[in-house]
Amino acid sequence: MMAANIDETVKVDREALFQLALRLGDTSLILGHRLSEWAGHAPILDEDIALSNLGLDLIGQARSFLTYAGEVEGRGRDEDTLAYLRNAPEYRNLLMVELPRGDFAFTMMRQFLFSAFQLPLYQKLMQSRDKTLAAISAKAEKEMAYHLRHSSQWVVRLGDGTEESHQRVQNALNTLWTYTGEMFETDASLKALIEAGVYCDPASIRDIWNKTINDVLEQATLTRPETGWMQSGSLSGRHSEHLSHLLAEMQSVQRAYPGLKW
Repeated sequence: MMAANIDETVKVDREALFQLALRLGDTSLILGHRLSEWAGHAPILDEDIALSNLGLDLIGQARSFLTYAGEVEGRGRDEDTLAYLRNAPEYRNLLMVELPRGDFAFTMMRQFLFSAFQLPLYQKLMQSRDKTLAAISAKAEKEMAYHLRHSSQWVVRLGDGTEESHQRVQNALNTLWTYTGEMFETDASLKALIEAGVYCDPASIRDIWNKTINDVLEQATLTRPETGWMQSGSLSGRHSEHLSHLLAEMQSVQRAYPGLKW
C-alpha cells in the first residue's frame, strides 16, 4: 500500500512502516518512563530537573511516533491507546531501555550509549522519503544532541572521578554492552524500508557510534568491553520480565479506569 505522506514513486508496506514507527516510539516511551523514575531521587537538584527534562523530550518523541503509527495502521488507535492498551509482546522497544533504572552511573551510561546511536540515526532520518518521519527526526535531533552532550559529560566525570564512581560506571558499561548490538539489527521489514529510502541502514552509522563511544570512554578512563554475544528479541516482541513490570505501573490508571476523561 501507499502511505499518503511518502513520495508517490515509493511503495512501502503499511505494516512495515507501522512497525518502524512503533519501534521508534516504544523505545522513546520506555526510556522516558525509566528517566521519570528519577524524579525526586537524583543526587543533586539540578540533575533532578535535568533528568526530568530528558524524559519529557523522549515522551514528546514517543507521542509523535505513536500518533503516526496509529495513522499508518488506520484502525483508529491513537497515541494513548498504543501506549496504554498493549501488552509486552506487542512492544518493539530496544531491550536496553526496559532494564531497571539502576544507580545514577547506570542511568548515565545507558543514556550515553543510546544517545550516541540515536543522534546519527535521527540525522539520517531527516533525509527520509517519508515526510513525517523526517519532520519528527528533525525536531528530535536537536534534543538528542543535548542528551548526548549531557550524558557523555557525566560518563567522563564519573569515570575519571573517585575509585567508587569509576567502578560503578565501568560495571554499568559491562552490563549494558551486550545490549548495544541490537541497535544495529534489521529484519526483512526494515530492509525493505531501507531500500525504499524510508529508513536508514543502521550499519551506516556504526563507525560514527564507535568513534563517539571510543572518544568518551578514553576521556573517562574506562575500558571498552570485548564484543561477543549480544542480546536480541525486540523486533519480534521478545522482552525481559522487566517490561511487563514497567507496563503494569505505567498503564495502571488506564487499565483501572478505561476510557476515563479527566
